[in-house]
Amino acid sequence: MKKPRLEYRWVVGVIFVFGMFMNLLDITITNVALPTLAKDFHASITAFEWVVTGYLVSMAIFIPATGWAGDRFGTKKIFVLSLSIFATASLLCGLSWSIHSLISFRVLQGVGGGMLTPIGTAMLFRAFPPAARAQASSVLAIPTVVAPATGPVLGGYLVEFHSWRWIFFINVPIGILAIVLALAFLKEEVQSEPGRLDASGFVLSATGLALLLYALSQAGIHGSASAQVLGFGVGGLAFIGAFAVHELRVAEPLIDIRLLRDRLFAAANAAQLVGQSGLTGTLCLLPLLLQSEMGLTAFQSGLTTFPQAIGVALMAQPAGRLYKYIGPRRMIMAGRGGVAVTTAMFLLVGLDTSQWWIRLIMFLRGAAFAFTIVPMQTATFATIRSRDTGRASSIFNAGRQVGAFLGVAILATVLTNRLSRHGAILGDPATRHGALLAFHQSFVAGVGLASLGVLVALLISDREAAATMQREARPGESVVSAAGR
Repeated sequence: MKKPRLEYRWVVGVIFVFGMFMNLLDITITNVALPTLAKDFHASITAFEWVVTGYLVSMAIFIPATGWAGDRFGTKKIFVLSLSIFATASLLCGLSWSIHSLISFRVLQGVGGGMLTPIGTAMLFRAFPPAARAQASSVLAIPTVVAPATGPVLGGYLVEFHSWRWIFFINVPIGILAIVLALAFLKEEVQSEPGRLDASGFVLSATGLALLLYALSQAGIHGSASAQVLGFGVGGLAFIGAFAVHELRVAEPLIDIRLLRDRLFAAANAAQLVGQSGLTGTLCLLPLLLQSEMGLTAFQSGLTTFPQAIGVALMAQPAGRLYKYIGPRRMIMAGRGGVAVTTAMFLLVGLDTSQWWIRLIMFLRGAAFAFTIVPMQTATFATIRSRDTGRASSIFNAGRQVGAFLGVAILATVLTNRLSRHGAILGDPATRHGALLAFHQSFVAGVGLASLGVLVALLISDREAAATMQREARPGESVVSAAGR
């Protein structure tokens, strides 16, 4: 008997994981190579910071327009285009001959990355019917968490035992494979009425997001009260405000912010922004503690934080199955509560604490996060029509970027302030205990952000997400009979 072919939605899921993993891996894999890059290129701190910042700002600029581009030209075309840009830019990054060429190619890489995430998310949620959205979120959870956690491990290994150039070259075969799979198996989807490109909205949103994310990226370095951070931050908010006013007035908006009138969509996005702040902010502090104060190498640090990805990978599928019985609100509250508790556990970490204790905390943290990310992504798109999924995905991914940056900025600012208060310098053996106290106080701020995520989750309604909590009908079985059992 001939075996059934893999369902199309799972084909989309597999291809999506390839693309997303490559994109998100690159956000963290580069961080561990910065000291080596600065040494090889004889670059200043300001210059090599742009290797990271240029990529992230470029991503932010192209996220808003991607939903429209997918609707207008087809999701398959834009997905393949984004993969091609990303893989080509990765190759060029690996071949860079100066810090300025590397920054330029990283900006180009960010163009591909900014397009890849929202178009991939839209494809995934269009492929899965509402009753199977929890399964789609389980797929989405894998690259979202595993890739950033893998970055420091893989990056540390490549830099320590091979060459920093391989942190970019490694994207090329993955990208080529994803392109081949996409061309061979993806179906083209073009919306019947995509509208015209809102050029003014694109300029306003791109400028606003770029200025805001740049300000947040600099807050941990210069302090949130510095003139540079305040200037770029206020400017970014002003452009975003002007963008919101413009989008409400234009007939064919770039991002239909009227979607935020949907109560469930707005609540889920708010919960994601706050929750992402707490999760990402704390995750960025821990490697600093491990490397600067506990003496671990970048590779050892990555191995110590990686169990978080294992926790997510193991619990994503159980979380997807439980979603139909528990609903998004209670799952998200429990997951955020788990993140708050595991963040508080870092207060028990000392300079001589076993790495295995930290790995256990990270594993539990990942398990808790799985119970957050799966219902969060499922509930976000529960009441969004298929034709609006592309632009809704742009809002969702822009919010995730801002939330992550906000968390890093807040906790980095707290750490900088506390280090100054205790007269401690990172990596100075004479001030290790003062630095540890500063880290503990910063983790308290992380607990506060995670706890705020629990409260915001109260805004999410299980009743409004009911369409995604039904059991999916089997072939030949009516939805009514499936739901009625």
